[in-house]
Amino acid sequence: MKKTTSWLLAAALVIAAFVLGWAMKMPVSALKQYDRTVSVRGLATKEVKADYAIAPFAYSLLGNDMQSLYQEIKKKNEIFIDFIKSYGISSDEISVSTPEFTDRRTWDNKSGYDFQVTSVLTVGTKQVDAVIRMMSEQSRLMEKNIVPLTGWEYRPSYSFRGLNDIKPGMIEEATKNAREAALKFAADSDSKLGKIKSATQGQFSIDDRDSNTPYIKNVRVVTYVDFYLKD
Repeated sequence: MKKTTSWLLAAALVIAAFVLGWAMKMPVSALKQYDRTVSVRGLATKEVKADYAIAPFAYSLLGNDMQSLYQEIKKKNEIFIDFIKSYGISSDEISVSTPEFTDRRTWDNKSGYDFQVTSVLTVGTKQVDAVIRMMSEQSRLMEKNIVPLTGWEYRPSYSFRGLNDIKPGMIEEATKNAREAALKFAADSDSKLGKIKSATQGQFSIDDRDSNTPYIKNVRVVTYVDFYLKD
């Protein structure tokens, strides 16, 4: 009886050792299978039109009497506002800054005018096309004896606020682009592409397409993806 028990115990130990060894080999082989990875980048770009514009419009007047200049500025502001509204811009999209007076008597002034006053009217609107038209048609104001200022500080700025609407599609495109690159690498290395190990989304960037059309934007995002490779 004792011999039988000892034999069974020995057999059980052998079987247990075999099973344990087999079980230990499985994760090792799995680790060997999954320790090979490829890191790739996926790029997505999209050209969009700005959906919001901030446009400052300005003009200056010269004179020798500050009170008269102030009254004239008020009248010409009304003319300028009517011009802006003729493009479909509403009153709540227009802001008028306090006129800026400059005393020219301290200058080497040869113009004969003691004071200069500058008025700035700013439009903030979603009607981007209307702003583009206004900027190109400001010369109409010269018929009203208003000469708009055209310095760099009076250039409009355009922005794109609809990023959240296009984010999912662009991320999907960038990930697809990364997968195509990884598939090419896997094929070149006689491997097969496995699952994603990790993925990181880069920041979205929005830039002007060029200096002549700042209302056209280029949206760009890069994703970084690690794929497993398998035989």
